[in-house]
Amino acid sequence: MKFSSLTIIFLVVLSCNSKENSLITKAEDYNTYLPSKAPKTTSKYFELWNAKIKPDSIQITSFGIVAGQYEAYFKATGDISYLKKSEQALEKAVAIAATGRAGYRRALARNYIAQHRFKEALVQAKEARAIGSGLRDTQNLLFDVHMELGNYTLAQNYLDSITDITNFDFLIRAAKWNDYKGDLATTINYMEQAKDKAEKTYTKALILWSYTNLADYYGHAGRLSDSYKYYLKSLALDAENAYAKKGIAWIVFSHEKNPKEALRILDSVTKNYHAPDYYLLKAEIAAYMDNTEMKLLNIDEYIKSVKNTSYGEMYNGYTINLHLEETKQWDKALELAKREVNNRPTPESYHFLASSYLKLGQKKKALAIVTEHIEGKSYEPALLFTCAEIYKANGLTKKANALKTELLGAVYELGPSSKEKIESL
Repeated sequence: MKFSSLTIIFLVVLSCNSKENSLITKAEDYNTYLPSKAPKTTSKYFELWNAKIKPDSIQITSFGIVAGQYEAYFKATGDISYLKKSEQALEKAVAIAATGRAGYRRALARNYIAQHRFKEALVQAKEARAIGSGLRDTQNLLFDVHMELGNYTLAQNYLDSITDITNFDFLIRAAKWNDYKGDLATTINYMEQAKDKAEKTYTKALILWSYTNLADYYGHAGRLSDSYKYYLKSLALDAENAYAKKGIAWIVFSHEKNPKEALRILDSVTKNYHAPDYYLLKAEIAAYMDNTEMKLLNIDEYIKSVKNTSYGEMYNGYTINLHLEETKQWDKALELAKREVNNRPTPESYHFLASSYLKLGQKKKALAIVTEHIEGKSYEPALLFTCAEIYKANGLTKKANALKTELLGAVYELGPSSKEKIESL
C-alpha cells in the first residue's frame, strides 16, 4: 500500500495528538498543593469548649461542639482516635440530653456509619425516628443506613419519602440510588444538580463534598478530564484534601501509566494523613513497577496500621483482598468474609465470601453465592470480575465471556494490572 506524503504527515500529527490527548494531568496544576503540612488538631475555640466537659458534666452544647471538632480532625488526619473521641462525646450527649435528642442520635449514627458499625447506626436512626423531631433528616439517615446494609427495598421507600428535586439532600441520594442501579448517566445528572445547589449555598463543606463525588462519578463514566478538573477544584477549596490528591494519583497511575508520579503524589499525602488503605494503593503501584521491596514495605505499613483495634470492622474488605491476593491466607479471608456478610449483607460482602470459597476450591459454593446474592444486584467492576472468575471455574464460558467484554471497558477503574487478568478469563 502506498501513502502520499500528505497522508503520512496527517498520520504523524494524529499520532502526536493522540499521545497528548491521553495525558490529562499536568504536574504544575497540582504541585502547589503537594507540600504537605500537619493539620491543626486544636484551637482556642476547641479548647474553650473541651474545658467545659467534666466527668459529671451536663454541658450538652459542649459535647456536641467538641464531637464535631473531633470528627473534623479525623477527616483531616485519618487518625482513628479522633473519631473514637467524637463517638464518646456523642454517646455522652445522647445519655444526658433533654432537648435535641434526635439530632444527637443522628450524629451518633453517622459516627457509627463511619466506623462500619451499621447495625448500631440503624438502632440510633430508629430511636431518632421514634423521638420525632427532624423527621426529614432522619429519613435521609435511614436511606443511608439501609443502603449500607443492603436493604435496598427499604432504602427506596425512604428515598421516595424525601423526593424533592429542589433539595440537595434528595439529589445526592438519588445519585447514589441510580449508581447502585447502574444508571450512570442519571447518577451524574443528579450529582451535577446537587453541585449547583451546593455552590449557591456558599457552604465550603457541601461544595467540597459535591466536587469530590462528582469527580468520582466522572471517572466511572470515563470522563477523565472532567474528573481531574473537579479534583483540582476540590484542592482549590482545601489544599490538604487527601481524597482529591488520591483521585489525581489514580488518574496518573491507571490512565497515564505513570506510577512514579502517582507515588510522588501519594507520598505527599501519607506524610500527615494516615488512613491505612493509602498504603495498599502504594503497594499496588509498587507491584506494577516490579518493586517488590517497596510493595512489601507498604503492605507491612498497612498491616501494622490495622492492628489498632480502634478500627474495628472498618478495613475488613481491604484485609480480605490482601489475604486473597497477597498472603494467600484463604481461611482467614473466609473467616473475615463471613463476618463482613454478617455486618453488612451487601453484594460487595458476598463477593468477598464467594472469592474466598473459590480460592479454597469450593467453586460450586462460590457459584451459588454469585447466583443468589450478586448476579443482577451490582454493576461494580470488581464484583463483575469475581462473577466472571467463578463462571469460568464452573464451565459457564458464555457467561464469563459476556462479562469479559464489559470488564475490558473498566480497566481504568480496576487498575492497569487488571487487563492481563481480564484477558485470561
